[in-house]
Amino acid sequence: MDVSEIIIPGDTPGTEWRLPVLRFFGCDHKAPTIYIQAALHAGELPGTALLHFLCERLRQAESEGGIAGDITIVPQANPIGAAQSHFGDLQGRFDLGSRTNFNRDFPLISIADRATLIEDLDDYPATDRLKRQLMHLALGADLIVDLHCDDESLQYAYIDEAFWPEAADLAAALDMEAVLLSDGESSAFEEAVSFAWKYKVPGERRSRLPGRLSVTVELRGKRDVDPTLAKKDADGLWRFLVTRGIVSGETATTAFSGPAVPLDNVEILRAPEGGAVLFHRKIGDRVAEGELLATIVIRPGQPGGSIDLHAPQDGLILTRTSDRLVRRRGDLMKIVCGSPSRASRKAGTLEN
Repeated sequence: MDVSEIIIPGDTPGTEWRLPVLRFFGCDHKAPTIYIQAALHAGELPGTALLHFLCERLRQAESEGGIAGDITIVPQANPIGAAQSHFGDLQGRFDLGSRTNFNRDFPLISIADRATLIEDLDDYPATDRLKRQLMHLALGADLIVDLHCDDESLQYAYIDEAFWPEAADLAAALDMEAVLLSDGESSAFEEAVSFAWKYKVPGERRSRLPGRLSVTVELRGKRDVDPTLAKKDADGLWRFLVTRGIVSGETATTAFSGPAVPLDNVEILRAPEGGAVLFHRKIGDRVAEGELLATIVIRPGQPGGSIDLHAPQDGLILTRTSDRLVRRRGDLMKIVCGSPSRASRKAGTLEN
């Protein structure tokens, strides 16, 4: 395993950020190559734990000559966000300087312009330098896996329709309980990567990308960081590497059996007013239209001081907020449904 560092100068004197990059070099130039990163939102650590155990297996495979395709791993992709603590609480989702989500505003370029990502880096602030370096690394591979997690959540993934159903092997290997299919046109990391491939010829959009994959995997919730789950997920990702011919090994073939639905089929339950939320159902529950899901206590102890929220249609509760004091219009749940939501919302990603 080769270990190197990318050094990102800070925006004030005397500061810099170090980004460790782990590489395993394959012995078959015809095998697919893969880039895997974790903790782009610095407080989302299930992926970092997964990669710790996956690298143990990869080092063993390397010693036995079992790595066919090049593997690049960035286990802690956001040292800037990891240093942002505000009164003891980690603020790793948004850059405190620009107020921008660390997983938004990645450059939308053609793969032909990959080299430009790391040209004139002194012209960019540290957060943009980080994003450009990460994207440059990723675009050097055939397959990209970006490991995240939700708040309280089942295991699921965001996958561009251009990669489906070929990507069902990843969903099966990681035992995902749902897949959300997107059109791949936002500035999030995995969609910016797929954008570069789709527009290999500027102005000409490719709708299918055989042999490619760029995916965001949501490894359950933020608190699901423990050795048992991490080893289970590492085994799942190993199975995917075997299936795709990146490492040598034998693995039983499994099929993905969960729902795979467009983003339009995700109902987002939001708080109509701020208050204390009382949940009546939990993640993984299947609910029927009209079923009571949550109560918001807005004026404790007073007549009419609470609001009941019901399921807008039949579905599977995919995520739930861990907060119990919620703000007006705050997200409470995501529900995967068989039909498009009738709610009005912006196209693209579900969250900021």
